[in-house]
Amino acid sequence: MVAINFELSFHPPNLMPEKAGRDYETTSYLKPLVDLRDNFTVISGMSHPEVDGGHAASMSWLTGAPHPGAANFRNSISFDQLAARQIGLQTRFAYLSLGGGGISVSPNGVKIPGIPWPEYLFNKMFLDGRPGEKEANIARLREGQSVLDTVLESASRMRRRVGQRDNRKLDEYFTSVREAEQQLQKAEQWQHKPKPKVDAKPPRNILDQTRSIERARLLYDIMYLAIQTDSTRLMTLTVGDSSHVPALPGVSMNYHDLSHHGQDPEKLKQLGIVESEHVKAFGDFVRRLKETGEDEANLLDRTMVMLGSHMHSGGHNNRNLPVIFAGGVFRHGQHIARDQDNNDPLANLYVTMLQRLGIEVDRFASSTGTMKGLELKS
Repeated sequence: MVAINFELSFHPPNLMPEKAGRDYETTSYLKPLVDLRDNFTVISGMSHPEVDGGHAASMSWLTGAPHPGAANFRNSISFDQLAARQIGLQTRFAYLSLGGGGISVSPNGVKIPGIPWPEYLFNKMFLDGRPGEKEANIARLREGQSVLDTVLESASRMRRRVGQRDNRKLDEYFTSVREAEQQLQKAEQWQHKPKPKVDAKPPRNILDQTRSIERARLLYDIMYLAIQTDSTRLMTLTVGDSSHVPALPGVSMNYHDLSHHGQDPEKLKQLGIVESEHVKAFGDFVRRLKETGEDEANLLDRTMVMLGSHMHSGGHNNRNLPVIFAGGVFRHGQHIARDQDNNDPLANLYVTMLQRLGIEVDRFASSTGTMKGLELKS
C-alpha cells in the first residue's frame, strides 16, 4: 500500500471530473493517464469530519484526528502504521516514510519524519555495508534488546505499587515495549539474510530544489524497487511545499505562490504546468507497476496506490478532498462522487484498504463503514 500526499493539493477543475460514473470526461491532468483509466478510480466528496486548519490538516490526513490546528491537539495512529503493527514484521522494513515532512504517525501520536534522500534509501535497501558493519548492527540490536529487558523488569516492579488506572497505562506501555522487542528481534534476523539485488544503478541525490519533478521521480523509483523486491509493503510519500521556482519551461514563479493563484490567469497557467508534470510522474509510477509481472498478475494488482491531499486546493479548504485510487484489483474506471456538501468520511476508504491488506478491522477514526461504490473485480 502506498499513500502519496501533495501538500499544496491540485487545482480542482484540472483534476476532478464534473460528471460521476464510468463515462466521466477526462480532465486535463488525467489525459496523460488515459491508458490507465481502467486501473484507477477518481473519488470526490470525502473528507475527515472536524479536521480543519488548512495546512495543519496534513497531520491528520492519515489519522482523521480532529482539529489539528488547535493548541491542545493530540494526534492518533495513522492507518498505515496500524497496518505496520499487523504485517510490518513480514518484510525487511516494516514501512518506509519518504519525502519531506512526513505524514505517518506512530501509535503514540508522534509524526514519523520522511526520508527525502533516494541515495540513502537505495543503499539501506540494496547495498551491503563496510566490513564489520553487519556485526556492529547486530551488536547494537542486541544491546537494544537488553535495555528493553531492563525496562520491562523495572516496570513489572512498579506495577505492584500503583493503582488500577496507572496499571492500565502500564499495560499500554508493556504492549509498546513488546512490539519494539519483536521489531528488534526481526531486525536482527534480517541482518543475517542477504539484501536483494536489483538491476538498477544507485541514484544520486539531487540537491537543486528547483528540479522538484526529478527529485519526486527518484523517490517513485525507490518505491517501485521496494515493491518489486518486497522490501516493505507499506509506504508513504510527501510531495512538499516549495518556495523555489520549478525548473520547467514556462514557469517563472514558485510553487507555493502559484497554488495561491487567486484565479490569476497567468498563475493558473503556470500552476497547470507544474501539477501536470507531477501527475505524469505519478502515472509513470503506476504504469511501471502495471507493466511488471508477478506470478499470474502484476505489481499493480498487488498494490494499492492512493494519491491525494489534506486540502481541496491551495486555498486551505479541508473539504471535498481530491483522491485518485489505483490498483488492488478493484473495479476501477470510474468517478465516485459522494455528496459535495455533506461529505462521506475519508476514513471509509482507509477501512477498505486495511481490509484489502488482510487486516480485520471494521472501524478506523471517523469511519462509518467501507467505501461505497468501490468493489473488487468478480
